[in-house]
Amino acid sequence: MADQIRCRCARCRMAGLTWPAVLITVGVLFLVQQYSGRYGFVELWPVILIVVGIVKVAEALTSNDGHVAS
Repeated sequence: MADQIRCRCARCRMAGLTWPAVLITVGVLFLVQQYSGRYGFVELWPVILIVVGIVKVAEALTSNDGHVAS
């Protein structure tokens, strides 16, 4: 594993943000459910899809200069 080359291009770094963004979004949605009497996770789950879409669009728009294929 130590000899494995990791890509540090902007596109790969942006792709690495997908799951942290989803995790933060799920946490925020549960907080909204906890503190809001009107909205619950059932009504707000499509926000997760929107966040994933935004990250994927940002990933597609970034440069892949210096990309190292694995």
